[in-house]
Amino acid sequence: MIRALRTAATGMSAQQMNVDTIANNLANVNTTGFKRTRMDFQDIFYQQIRPAGTPTAERQSPTGLQVGLGVRAAATQKLFSQGALEESGNQLDMAIEGHGFFQVTLPDGTIGFTRDGSFKRDGEGNVVTSDGLLLEPGITVPADATLISISADGTISAQVAGQDEPQVLGEIQLASFPNPAGLNAIGKNLFRKSPASGEPTINAPGTAGFGTIAQGFTEKSNVDVVTEMVGMISAQRAYEVNSRVITGVDQMLETAAGLLR
Repeated sequence: MIRALRTAATGMSAQQMNVDTIANNLANVNTTGFKRTRMDFQDIFYQQIRPAGTPTAERQSPTGLQVGLGVRAAATQKLFSQGALEESGNQLDMAIEGHGFFQVTLPDGTIGFTRDGSFKRDGEGNVVTSDGLLLEPGITVPADATLISISADGTISAQVAGQDEPQVLGEIQLASFPNPAGLNAIGKNLFRKSPASGEPTINAPGTAGFGTIAQGFTEKSNVDVVTEMVGMISAQRAYEVNSRVITGVDQMLETAAGLLR
């Protein structure tokens, strides 16, 4: 019975972490470019009382006798399904329709990756994120630019005062990974590469395996509130059932202890 107490406790702990994950998804339902996280579970050790194939008086046991010892949280996985696009009206806002990540230069000089295309101009005309991180490769918009145009293939041009033809400012380069679920989320809508994600492939939008750019749009979170609420209710019920197992085992122990009086 002590074994059942510990097994139920692992169930409660796992469901608590599941609720934590769902809570984070719901908290970021309006976060631009956010990708929902899924919790993966695994059963843990088994106590083997009698192995399968043990000789019996007749021949051998076709099945063994094992007792499971609970569950554990095995992994959290980011799901990079496409979020809905929302028109913003900002000329520098961009959304990726398909696969790929924008590249930005992090404070330590390394490259970070994001699906958040809410870009702006800083005081020097550089295209930056809301936190001031430079888009990579860098794009500088002239102060006298009146109209910024971003094509589906990532070419950025601007109409500059005194020029008849638009001036090409640069080109967006997207990054793609063999295993995007292996990226490390570091907050602020940013990811870092990891050994599990593999090395990034850099290419222009619209090329094979890469999405295209939609100017004046941002990608909304791919969190579905209804799905998350259903998952939360399921996790709460699982937590409750495991707590009832502990209560039931406690009552059994009380009954057993009463036999000694």
